[in-house]
Amino acid sequence: MKMKKMKLRTNRSQLLFLSREETSGNFQREGTLRVGRRQDRGLSARFCRLRGNLLFILRKQGGELEEVLLLERCEVMTLPDDNRRLSVSFESGGPPVFLQSSSAAECVSWLVALRDANAEALTRRIAHLAALVDAHSTRQQQQHTHTAAPCPGRETRLERDGGTVCRVAVAAAATVQIQVCVIDTHTHTVRRHGCSETVQEPDESVFLTSVCFRGDYPLYHHSRIKVTVYHTERSFLGFTSFSIRDILRSKEPHTSAGLRTMDGLNEVGEVSVSRLQMDEQSDDTSPPEHERPALCDRLHGSVHDKENSPTMRAVLCAQVCKVYRFLTEDQRWLLVREQLSETPLSFSLPKQLLRALIREHADRVQEVNGLGELSPHWDGLRHDVINHCSHLIGCYQDTLAELDRLSVSSCFKSSGSKSDRHLQFVPTNLHTQRMEVTDPDSSGVWYEVITFGAPADHHQAFRHGGLRRLLNKHTGHSDGSVSYSQDESSRARELLASVAQLQPLVFGLAEELLSVSQEPHAARLQQVLDALTRQTEQFVHALKDELVKSALLAIHGQFAAPCGGSHVHSNGLLCDNSPAGREGPPSLGQRDDVRRDAEYDEEAWDRAWANVAMSLNCIIAMADRLRGRADRPQGGTSGEQQEAAGDADARDAASPSSSSSPSWQEQLLPLVVTLRDCVREAVAKARAAMTFVVLRGAVAPTVDQGPAQVVQRRHAVFSQALSALVCGFMLKLYGGLEDPDFLQQLHSVGVLAQFESLLSTYGDEVGMLEDMEVGVADLSQVAFTVTEAKTEETDDLLPTLSGTWGSFVVEVPLTPETFALLPRELREGRPIRVHPVLFNIGINQQQSLAERFGDSSPQERVNHQSCERLRVYCRALGERRPDAAGVQSLSDLLTSLERSVDARKRKNVEVLWIAATVCRQVSGVRLTSCKSAKDRTAMSVTLEQCVLLRERHSLGQQHFSSALDCMRRSHLSWGQLLGCYAQSGLTVSGSDPGERPPGAGAPEAPGRHLYPVVILLVTSHLLVLWLILSLVILLARCE
Repeated sequence: MKMKKMKLRTNRSQLLFLSREETSGNFQREGTLRVGRRQDRGLSARFCRLRGNLLFILRKQGGELEEVLLLERCEVMTLPDDNRRLSVSFESGGPPVFLQSSSAAECVSWLVALRDANAEALTRRIAHLAALVDAHSTRQQQQHTHTAAPCPGRETRLERDGGTVCRVAVAAAATVQIQVCVIDTHTHTVRRHGCSETVQEPDESVFLTSVCFRGDYPLYHHSRIKVTVYHTERSFLGFTSFSIRDILRSKEPHTSAGLRTMDGLNEVGEVSVSRLQMDEQSDDTSPPEHERPALCDRLHGSVHDKENSPTMRAVLCAQVCKVYRFLTEDQRWLLVREQLSETPLSFSLPKQLLRALIREHADRVQEVNGLGELSPHWDGLRHDVINHCSHLIGCYQDTLAELDRLSVSSCFKSSGSKSDRHLQFVPTNLHTQRMEVTDPDSSGVWYEVITFGAPADHHQAFRHGGLRRLLNKHTGHSDGSVSYSQDESSRARELLASVAQLQPLVFGLAEELLSVSQEPHAARLQQVLDALTRQTEQFVHALKDELVKSALLAIHGQFAAPCGGSHVHSNGLLCDNSPAGREGPPSLGQRDDVRRDAEYDEEAWDRAWANVAMSLNCIIAMADRLRGRADRPQGGTSGEQQEAAGDADARDAASPSSSSSPSWQEQLLPLVVTLRDCVREAVAKARAAMTFVVLRGAVAPTVDQGPAQVVQRRHAVFSQALSALVCGFMLKLYGGLEDPDFLQQLHSVGVLAQFESLLSTYGDEVGMLEDMEVGVADLSQVAFTVTEAKTEETDDLLPTLSGTWGSFVVEVPLTPETFALLPRELREGRPIRVHPVLFNIGINQQQSLAERFGDSSPQERVNHQSCERLRVYCRALGERRPDAAGVQSLSDLLTSLERSVDARKRKNVEVLWIAATVCRQVSGVRLTSCKSAKDRTAMSVTLEQCVLLRERHSLGQQHFSSALDCMRRSHLSWGQLLGCYAQSGLTVSGSDPGERPPGAGAPEAPGRHLYPVVILLVTSHLLVLWLILSLVILLARCE
């Protein structure tokens, strides 16, 4: 009897849902394998996930689902000829599936996992777990039968914006831990959402610990919340669950659920669930029936919400959220939602910058190679440029390849990787810290600050200082040669191309004119003469460029400048830098002539191209006389032609052989030769000048900036600062789309970027500050433009970088409906200029040493310069936007800022507070950083957030300290969760001991000091003794 084959019916949407990573993190095995149906053909790389008895085969990680294997009634074995390959054969007789791993050990691991992925193995595991649970529950019942009464001493709350609060009250003598899971009753999936430890505090009005659901979390009417309570040693205490629908439909503001053991028989505690209402309604009222759907929409967040828009999802990732509730001074609730997010821009923008720099240096190499033959000195410079650019291209290509590989699985660089050579372009610990404050009088106010490690090149370290010192050192040794911009170099290349095209045309037409003049033919002669006139006029017009004149003057000035010494170029040529040893391009003439003509005639170039025009006029006059039309000169100015014709007549009259009637060719030949000589002279001068411009334009941004390592360091620091700036600008733009004054300010004045640095002026951090100073200053050459996105896909909503060094443009795409809301100027592509300022105040113990015994002048210089730039920006804002909100109060703030900067006060953090206030007043971008964006940055951000709550939202003074401790505890847990801190614990080297986060470890003394820093701070006499001993030890070592 032949069996009929049955087709397996599947739910494709359900399989797609189960294959996604966000449904559950508990895959038995996942990784990249090479998959195929035929062993003799090549296998294709696929990303495989094993979940239960299903093997999901995806094209790539996070990509499209290609195939699903049901591992039932199948045999998995290794191939005898290859210990890295597996074959999966089914009893149905279908073709086997071949899987190839990267190593033999990985193949064995997959073999064990696949053999256990069937119903029989799963049944055995379930039975074993059930036995363990029964045994464990029996022991717990004996230990906790006395805990039936609830106790308010331990509690935690689950909440969502304007949604639900779950309060768990358990009678336990020790601190407990609550695990929260979400059960979707439609898809029958359980998602572990979060875990929170509860801490007993005297003030129960503050949510010291909480678990929050993000706005885009899939929470619906049919969802159930499961709460499981453990002791800190992970011993099970009890669990309960409740439905979102029951909470919304309940007429009572509070509902209770029993906390039961695993078997559900014994009750060991109580869970109290309540609706959190931020309005003035009394707690004993429940929402009307018609308002419940809207309340549920607020609960799980709408897809049309601004915070869940495609633009925000494209910029932010890996979001962590916590919610607090504080009492205001008038005893009303203040809901605070704190959100910490990573961003894909950490890798996206550095990769775009590397590609742009590679293209720019490759084009520069091509430009200088196309200059033709040069003198030895200029050819040596060309080799220097080529070697410099080739070195950077090679380094950047290696870095780009490594970033492409790393960005597939990560978008974050931790502080432990800040010295990685391949990650020097990526910012360290780049996060967006966002705080939303909701009170009964407002719907929600956002405060944003970007935190990241100070933009510095930790790979090259700071043994010789930072960028500012390195650039100044090289500038002191440079010859001060003139440099040209990118636009001027482009003009020079265009002029060289025009001259190279027009010179052969002029010479060819001149030869044709002589050929036509052999046989007197007036019409043909006139045609050739008209063509020669047009081409010569175009040639003269191309040469009448002030750039040529200024370049010739610069060449003469460089050769006449007295500079000694010599330089060995990369091609091995030793060039003397003195005027006697330097040579210009061959077309510039001899060096002796240049030195002899000490006073350069600035009108020489004007005479060169004027001689070409005069020679053409003489030819036209002679042709007219030959044709008997001397009274109708053509081309050029009439006065010049008449004068030329008069001179020709005078020469003819004075010549004794004029009566012999020479041929037309004999009379035109000397004039044509003169024209060709004048053209050659003008071309030689113009070509030399434009070659000089192109070469200097290539030397200035490469060789003149120092060695390749210094230029690479500057590019890396700029990349880190640019990534943070773009992230902050995009968040500021998205948040201000409904503010017309802010949008008008962007295109009329620009955007302010205020960098707050907490680096000390001691040790390596001086070099970090010097790096950051140059990197922030380079951001002033960046501009933003807003464009319309093609689609709402994530890749189309990411910013793109274009341009060259010194003129980069960042295009920020917006969705079509959002782009239509912008002013006309921004829609037309008007650039938004960046005005960066940097304020630094060191706050750690090393800064105490620097201010008392060292040098804090770098910090004072940076603050004074930034204060002046900030005043310039505010003055421009007041002139162009006098009616903007907050402009009138800027004058007093700037006066206070200048007074604080000038004050000789140690650790004057008032400078940072006033600068931050001015930045928020003008809707600027706030960025905070320290060495690694951990201890000091977290202290600064949390203090700023609590101060904003107190000053702008009436946070009760009695709750300020508890709120600050609460937020700092949260930041500490966030840092440990995200890998920002080392596993050994948090080391606070930032502020005074009273400002350390609770539970932080003691600061470690720097290992390079001879004696502990604490001893040095006791008295200045010990410092003098330490200096004397150090000097004695140093002299002893030298001897």
